[in-house]
Amino acid sequence: MNYTFMMWLFVLCVVFLPNTSKAFYEWEDEELELELRGFVRGVGLTAKNPSDNILFEHDKVTASGVFGRLMLDISSPSMSAEIHIVQSVLADKLRTGGSRFNVISDAERSDGLHWRYDEGHADLMIDRLNVQYQTNDLRLKVGRQPINLATTFYFTPNDFFAPFSAQAFFRTYKQSVDSARIDWQWSNDSSLSLIAVMDYKLDLSQPTGWETSPDWAETAYLSRISTLSEYFELGLLVAKVSKDEIIGFDFQGEVFDLFGLRGEGHIRFTDKAKTKRDSKFSLAIDKRWQNTLTLRLEHFYQHSGAKDSAKYQVLGTEDSNNAYLARNYTAIGSSYDFSPLWQVDTVYLFNHQDTSKLLALYSLYVLSDESELSIGINIPLGKEPEFGRLKTEFGSFSQSLTVEYRVYF
Repeated sequence: MNYTFMMWLFVLCVVFLPNTSKAFYEWEDEELELELRGFVRGVGLTAKNPSDNILFEHDKVTASGVFGRLMLDISSPSMSAEIHIVQSVLADKLRTGGSRFNVISDAERSDGLHWRYDEGHADLMIDRLNVQYQTNDLRLKVGRQPINLATTFYFTPNDFFAPFSAQAFFRTYKQSVDSARIDWQWSNDSSLSLIAVMDYKLDLSQPTGWETSPDWAETAYLSRISTLSEYFELGLLVAKVSKDEIIGFDFQGEVFDLFGLRGEGHIRFTDKAKTKRDSKFSLAIDKRWQNTLTLRLEHFYQHSGAKDSAKYQVLGTEDSNNAYLARNYTAIGSSYDFSPLWQVDTVYLFNHQDTSKLLALYSLYVLSDESELSIGINIPLGKEPEFGRLKTEFGSFSQSLTVEYRVYF
């Protein structure tokens, strides 16, 4: 099967669909509402990898792919349900980026709702499948759903399940995990959240890389209580993730209506032998002006991070949020709407241990009520790896250009 031809044929068909800004199917009566929506992404990538034949199979990569998402929402006064079915067709080089080790990873969730076919080029998965019961002050949601406890934007130490990378700008659909969640608004200013998330053991023979049945002994349990003061929301987190006990906090608010102040972090008490207690914290300041210009400054610290690049190779934990190698990072970001249709975002990441940097640029242009075009550029600055050994963290990243065409229907 010529999957590349079929992929672009699918994109062309979507492009010429009749224009509408509403769901393509809606139905409702006095007690029930049903909405069926769709979303398609056509992705093109060109990248130049560091010159290291041990870590990278290809010096240059040009690849493309398509992601389609079909979304069904059902709601009544006390119940609601959500189903998202995702189909992707990807070139091999887009999955790996030319790396011998990296692939587009799936969230830690059951492989039972994921099917791979067409010689591994195509994937069909159920990304969301949940039902919710709600009253005025209580919500209970069970099933596959996104879980996000982040307060800061770039570095999110309290987001334990499929967190976004700091340089990710398109964040409309967060990967879901198999979980149950209760949110109780027990007063006008205070709430309590109780969350349980299924854990799965690695199985690299499966499309997702995880087993089908959960490892009940390592189910994650989280509780967060929050309250509102005059200017700030304050939260306290107590959790058990991968058998590690966690105590954390978060806050966000405005300081004299001048700038926003956000923070989050936690201390992790591990039960693993010869592993020390870890701590991660992120602090952010942001300012938005009436002309839509937004500036963000954020610093991230993790005690488990390496003090120098010589220790990068030996780092590694089962913590799914351990995406960064060093101890200290700073991010400087901005966003500006040049017009109601054109938005530009940037972020500059700095690794304090090896002085490497990553500049990520992103432009989004709205073509119509239901379509948009985005361009992303990543520019790493730092010493490239040699003979499979990292000299700097961001120096091991690829120079890349990504173009996406998105259609909502």
